[in-house]
Amino acid sequence: MASVGPRPGTAPEPAAGMLLVASPALLDPNFADAVVLVLDADSDGAVGVVLNRPSPVPVAEVLAGWGEVVAEPEVLFQGGPVGPEGALAVGLLKAGIEPPVGFRPVHAALGVLDLDTPVELVAGGLDGLRIFAGYAGWGAGQVEAEIEEGSWYVVPGTAADVFRADPTDLWREVLRRQPGELAWHATRPVDPDLN
Repeated sequence: MASVGPRPGTAPEPAAGMLLVASPALLDPNFADAVVLVLDADSDGAVGVVLNRPSPVPVAEVLAGWGEVVAEPEVLFQGGPVGPEGALAVGLLKAGIEPPVGFRPVHAALGVLDLDTPVELVAGGLDGLRIFAGYAGWGAGQVEAEIEEGSWYVVPGTAADVFRADPTDLWREVLRRQPGELAWHATRPVDPDLN
């Protein structure tokens, strides 16, 4: 069957705030049916977090105080295969609020939050917070090569994608709202063991 993804040379470049959606051609089991929020992308590489891999571990068990601030479900998410022993937080600023101490804007109102910041300094200024164990990372030119070979679709993301209470069908929902042939992939079965 011919590829139904972007033609070589026509795929958008990854950028902060965009989503990388795993295509059926992606063979790496770490990313099967994954939706990755790109946090940074430049000539040195790209960094992001997998949005649709909640773990069974409550945030409150590993990061005291943060469990009351995170969005539902109040669990750690498996952000990717790199540095799984570390934690990275993605937050959504409330409209009209100045970024709190420790908040680094990434795209629009989304940003990365330093978890050494006292919880009380950020609790009232965020509309959402999600904490990820580990992250996804690519070296210089690596993610672009994977996009070119058809392993990833690069699509716009929304804050609702990041803070979805039930991320089980995120892969399918993101593809379903895309124009043209990408929406067709939303009809294929997703492996429930991956989410």
